[in-house]
Amino acid sequence: MKHKIGMVSLGCAKNQVDSEIMLGLLSQEGFVLTNSAELADILIVNTCGFIESAKQESIENILELAKFKETGHCKLLIVTGCLAERYKDQIITEIPEVDAVIGTGNYHEIAEVINETFRGTKVLRYGNQDYTPQEGIPRLQSTPSYTAYLKIADGCDNYCTYCIIPKLRGKYRSRTIQNIVAEAQQLAKMGVKELILIAQDTTRYGIDLYGQHKLHELLKELCKIENIKWIRLHYCYPEDITDELIQVIAAQDKICNYLDIPIQHSSNYILKKMGRRGTRENLIRLIQKIRDKIPEVAIRTSIIVGFPGETEEHFKELEDFVRNTKFDRMGVFQYSQEEDTPAAQFEGQVNENIKQQRYEKLMTLQSKISKELNKHKINREYEVLVEGYDSNSKYYYGRTYADSIDIDGKVFFNSEISLKPGEFVKVRIVKAVNYDLIGEILDESSK
Repeated sequence: MKHKIGMVSLGCAKNQVDSEIMLGLLSQEGFVLTNSAELADILIVNTCGFIESAKQESIENILELAKFKETGHCKLLIVTGCLAERYKDQIITEIPEVDAVIGTGNYHEIAEVINETFRGTKVLRYGNQDYTPQEGIPRLQSTPSYTAYLKIADGCDNYCTYCIIPKLRGKYRSRTIQNIVAEAQQLAKMGVKELILIAQDTTRYGIDLYGQHKLHELLKELCKIENIKWIRLHYCYPEDITDELIQVIAAQDKICNYLDIPIQHSSNYILKKMGRRGTRENLIRLIQKIRDKIPEVAIRTSIIVGFPGETEEHFKELEDFVRNTKFDRMGVFQYSQEEDTPAAQFEGQVNENIKQQRYEKLMTLQSKISKELNKHKINREYEVLVEGYDSNSKYYYGRTYADSIDIDGKVFFNSEISLKPGEFVKVRIVKAVNYDLIGEILDESSK
């Protein structure tokens, strides 16, 4: 009998790639994949354990799927990922429905663990954080067919004081340019048109393996692949954005003029306490340089409010920085006091209500900035990657080069001709709202 596998993948895109590898391995072993938790014989939750809200979401999903041991076909419930690595003992003892726990460096053992668990043993596999997947390992893409994440490295060497990731994911480990390009070529053959490069810190790529920054050279090789239309960069730490990288982005048409740069704060005092290597002055110079060298660049950032010791003066400094910089995209997170991190022991922990107020202030400010920037796009033409059709509004929707999948805005537009997801069309913008754009397809659009 072929057992049916159901999976819930939580957290970041890097975790999603791990999920895709597990699904690929299980499919290779003859397991049947299903989207129905009720029909699944084996349920897997690939968890996130980064901050408190992510931990709670992971636990809620585990408990929700545990119910299918009573109401569905579920025989095995397996927990994998960051929460599993961090809290393996608590999970296996406090949630009796869980049959196996697999950490971040043991996910490649998923089929073996399932077979062992079916023999009646509760299994724990963890402590292998520095594991690097074997090249050529099967992977079952879970994103739309035209877009795929391409993990170029794993682990982290930054050791920010608020972050547990280095303990859960191990040291920074770059893949070779040759192996990354080979995977990208395979994805292109499968119909992928947009590659999104990910790592805990993409701009650090190559330092451990080659002794120097190599992201710009990797990008040059990826640009040679036929049928790849867009290459997008996520998680570019500002301290390692080199002039060579900026030059390659500016020169290569396939690389989206889009940079995801998590700055986290702009106060030098807070940045130092966070363990970040940059300064406010360096950030200002870098952002200006990027905007000078890369036409129409869209810059996305991430910011933490309520870090220990953040005073009203520090927050006002951050607020002014955001107001003056006018990021195209911005995510704001409230500081989460995570055990086993240095910042958890810092004095000056900020009240939760104050964190919420600061979060709301920044999000309100960014909403106004985004709408202002979007208004400048009215009457301009953009190439749009079609993602789907909304039967309620009767609009097609998609993304420009300035919008990454799932986290940024969309373009909604009418079309008299039938379009398929993954096609590219030209759209003129006619209306702007806070985060999205509304347009009309141009007659000369070429697919």
